[in-house]
Amino acid sequence: MNPENWQQLKRLFHAALELASDRRAAFLAEACEGDDELYSRVEKLLTSHDNAGSFLASPAIMDAGVITALDEVESSGDNDRVGQRIGPYEILREIGHGGMGTVFLAVRADEQYRKQVAIKLVNRGMDTDTILRRFMMERQILANLEHPNIARLLDGGTTIDALPYFVMEHVEGKTIIHYCDQERLNTLERLRLFRQVCSAVQFAHQNLIVHRDLKPSNIIVTADGTPKLLDFGI
Repeated sequence: MNPENWQQLKRLFHAALELASDRRAAFLAEACEGDDELYSRVEKLLTSHDNAGSFLASPAIMDAGVITALDEVESSGDNDRVGQRIGPYEILREIGHGGMGTVFLAVRADEQYRKQVAIKLVNRGMDTDTILRRFMMERQILANLEHPNIARLLDGGTTIDALPYFVMEHVEGKTIIHYCDQERLNTLERLRLFRQVCSAVQFAHQNLIVHRDLKPSNIIVTADGTPKLLDFGI
């Protein structure tokens, strides 16, 4: 997909978002002027957008064609962020990617101190009012979640190209299943670990927050045996 086609896809996607869902099909049929491939790609982007409570809540459900379209526009943007600065942080490498956002490993690189962090950033092209509103709400809610078994929000802001981001504790370790198997934990030891996870979930519930993507891959156990809950989908 060339840049002109991407711009057309993006323009139609944003325009369709402003319409009620029952009016989108008629709008796209007219706007795409018989281009079935364009219609299909816009439709799939809309489905992905509607299915995601936030870009952290669940991976975008897209076929290879839509992912390719996103990747092409990002090739001049998000993928080139490696080595760049976001605030006091220097981007080291990408560590996670979805249809709505990207997670980077970064390091605080000013003269204050050096510390590795995870930076979550909305993708270019996904910065709709709806996505940005959910992202900002998620960032504020995470700011209030202080618990030893929940990855902490450290910082946040807006990039020079007006994309919001937040900075999370970078948790190094293994997924809870991998950790339990590798350490050969017995049933009692596994239950003790699971109780800590339950404590984190209970704390979130007490703050009226539901983790919408609770699964083993979102529970990382550090080298000292502390489980950390990641990626809340608000």
